[in-house]
Amino acid sequence: MPTAAQAELIRQLQRARALHEERAASPPLATALDRLAHWQSRRLNATYADLARDARYAGAIAFFGRDLYGPGDFSRRDADLARVVPLMGKVLPEGVLATVAGAMELSVLSHELDRLLLERLDPAASLSVAAYSDAYRELDDRRSRERQIALIVTAGEALDRYVGKPMVRSALAAMRQPARLAGFGALQDLLERGFAAFGRMRGAGELLAAIETRETALMNAIFAGDRAPFPEP
Repeated sequence: MPTAAQAELIRQLQRARALHEERAASPPLATALDRLAHWQSRRLNATYADLARDARYAGAIAFFGRDLYGPGDFSRRDADLARVVPLMGKVLPEGVLATVAGAMELSVLSHELDRLLLERLDPAASLSVAAYSDAYRELDDRRSRERQIALIVTAGEALDRYVGKPMVRSALAAMRQPARLAGFGALQDLLERGFAAFGRMRGAGELLAAIETRETALMNAIFAGDRAPFPEP
């Protein structure tokens, strides 16, 4: 019988699998998703360029932008995660599993929103801030956008909490050899990168407050009708 956190992680992985199957069935869709993700990655890099120049924050910003939300096919990573859930349940505390489930929800929700945005963007036209803002506003899903921001903050707060717990670090280290022997080395590396990035910060409060403030301001500006809430990335 799976725990509550395991059950939630499995549910999010099922959502992810549906997205991966849709992507695999349509190369044009995969290309369009990657184009949008690259564009949004450039926007994120510009929005947080000041913080990324600080060695204290650079790793965490890269972790969010590259590992949790970024261009590329994450189907192998998510399939590995689905297979390793029982092992994680044996060695990681329930709270850490809940954090992984929340991070997976963030990844899935972000890609679901991208898929819906594409339905409102002209595939033949160049991406622009105005076109993106119009599609974002037309989608009219403030609740999901607020949830997306909240998940970033929640995942960051949890990682910040757990990096200071020796028991959690020991459990993660205990997974390393079994995970790699079982072929899950990439997933293990992902978890270790997240812990390392947040460990270097020695406190993520300022970064997470900046992310929440900036992303909320951009969201509010777009919903208020602003067609140029940020520079062209």
